[in-house]
Amino acid sequence: MFKALLIERDDNGQRVGLSELREEQLPEGDVTVRVASSTLNYKDALAITGKAPVVRRFPMVPGIDFAGVVEHSDNPSFRSGDKVVLNGWGVGEVHWGGLSEVVRVKGEWLIRLEPSFSFSQAMSIGTAGYTAMLCVMALERHGLTPASGQVLVTGASGGVGSVAIAVLAKLGYEVAAVTGRTEEAQYLTKLGAKRILPRSDFSEPAKPLAREQWAGAVDVVGGYVLANVCASLKYRGVVTACGLAGDMTFPATVAPFILRGVTLAGIDSVMCPTDERREAWRRLGEDLDPTLLDSMVKRIAIEDAVKVSEQLIAGAVRGRVVVPVNDL
Repeated sequence: MFKALLIERDDNGQRVGLSELREEQLPEGDVTVRVASSTLNYKDALAITGKAPVVRRFPMVPGIDFAGVVEHSDNPSFRSGDKVVLNGWGVGEVHWGGLSEVVRVKGEWLIRLEPSFSFSQAMSIGTAGYTAMLCVMALERHGLTPASGQVLVTGASGGVGSVAIAVLAKLGYEVAAVTGRTEEAQYLTKLGAKRILPRSDFSEPAKPLAREQWAGAVDVVGGYVLANVCASLKYRGVVTACGLAGDMTFPATVAPFILRGVTLAGIDSVMCPTDERREAWRRLGEDLDPTLLDSMVKRIAIEDAVKVSEQLIAGAVRGRVVVPVNDL
């Protein structure tokens, strides 16, 4: 038997609670992992609260990522005792996820834990931090360097934004942070932000073009915020879009793209190829100051995930939410 957070749905609606399950109930897969730590992400919160149709099969164990130890493997790439991490691949949406003491998944979805990280540190980074690193790598591929100019990070006090600021600052970029929670200015400055801007500056309908300010940007908000960011990018600037915390629309014009050569680069962390995942985690081991992780993290018990999901949806949670599961 093992414990897991289970989402069930019937004609009376959706129910979520901690359940005792049997290992024979686990879904198909060739690797069984005992979970040391998981997280609560924005997507998990949407699934748990039912505020968006994230879950496509019921019953479902949420949790889009986890870190743990392989207990059994029929996959030649892994063996018992290996320390592994999983991000995405539809886990927590169509396949039981990481808010569980035990998981069973396809080995091709796993990568080995970087030796420099503990399980807790890996989940302090989690899918949000891994996504932030994919954004930074994309900015670099498009030619951005610290000499290019300021880089803007929206949704700055959230998980992706927090790690993006910390990584960019360590790499030598001058970072400006956009947040709807200006009371978090001290926290954002500690991560490395040089300027703190209120989200209200970006929340009105965008002009086709605005004053050129940013060489690059990481956006997790979408909507008017993303449109305003694009309108104010410098010539040949690039913005990586990885979220829709504000809105999934994009009410913009083509002006920044055809008059300034701006690039809008989409970042998908769910189905990202394995080699790129490994590189992102390797880079995190080099380019993220691990001493900053504790300031980014709120740790909760698995049974508190429902309550904290509501807070996360409301934008009332700073940084990352880590869920310790087993003491490994």
